Amino acid sequence: MTKTPRAFYAPLAIGAPAPFRDLPVRLERMIHFVPPHLEKIRAKIPDLISQVDVILGNLEDAIPADAKTAARHGFIEMARANDFGSTGLWTRVNCLNSPWFLDDMLEIIPAVGHKLDVVMLPKVEGPWDIHYLDQLLAQLEARAGLTKPILIHAILETAEGVKNVEAIATASPRMHGMSLGPADLAASRGMKTTRVGGGHPGYAVLADEDGSGAPRARMQQDPWHYTVARMVDACMSAGLKAFYGPFGDFSDPAACEAQFRNAFLMGCLGAWSLHPSQVDIAKTVFSPDPAEVAFARRILDAMPDGSGAVMIDGKMQDDATWKQAKVIVDLARLVAARDTKFAEVYGL
Repeated sequence: MTKTPRAFYAPLAIGAPAPFRDLPVRLERMIHFVPPHLEKIRAKIPDLISQVDVILGNLEDAIPADAKTAARHGFIEMARANDFGSTGLWTRVNCLNSPWFLDDMLEIIPAVGHKLDVVMLPKVEGPWDIHYLDQLLAQLEARAGLTKPILIHAILETAEGVKNVEAIATASPRMHGMSLGPADLAASRGMKTTRVGGGHPGYAVLADEDGSGAPRARMQQDPWHYTVARMVDACMSAGLKAFYGPFGDFSDPAACEAQFRNAFLMGCLGAWSLHPSQVDIAKTVFSPDPAEVAFARRILDAMPDGSGAVMIDGKMQDDATWKQAKVIVDLARLVAARDTKFAEVYGL
């Protein structure tokens, strides 16, 4: 049973800020993960702020059990010490059934909740997980006197979560979006791979036998295509943002770029960067191609109100392609507002 529309947007605690009716418009081409328990990493945050769209203090996977408390305290320290401006500040807390989640919330929100944009929640299984965090955030916001609601970003990394992806997307007005978590999802599904994202040489199709005896062409496939498509549909239909998650092979930038580009073309707005080398890859991929932007602007100029049909370079353009063009130009304007290099090549 779902809430009525009026109740859906009501604060869940007395004194908590009202939920956003529409998500804040922000550029989020990469969510850059940092381990906040490491002092040498925290020292780099001032330089990172101008280089990335989102800085995420990671408290969950990749943080050793004996460093969980140090990571939490390190995140609070780095949040207090820096002015993030238009760069997003997120944290990935520990999963709900861990011994660290509650302390993550009870310490971080009162200390730096006024600076925090998004809480990333791992291993979301269904809307019940979102409902719990939604209520808890409202209570902590009210107690801390926060005036801006903190959003929730779900990681899709279990078979149960994929099954319930539409219900997760519409569970709360706090929902910011979702990311694909390929490694945990592979384990949850029983997939036979140890790769973190990307393709797999064993997941392929063969060309038909032509009788010549020559080796048959083999085309590697993307084992994440189905899940990304489901996630994008669930997010876009609910007004949320879809993201590709991690690409674990730092030694193969070409494969990383190919995976990011597939996700971008399918509707994802960004991806995780786990290594500094992936930041520029994400900037390149999730910023629209200048030639595409130029052609999209020609469509919008030729059809100012989006109605009718015109021919451009021998191709028919109508209201459907006008909408496609607007998606590209709107993103280009968002990129140009943050990145002067792209502003110049876009002519915006």
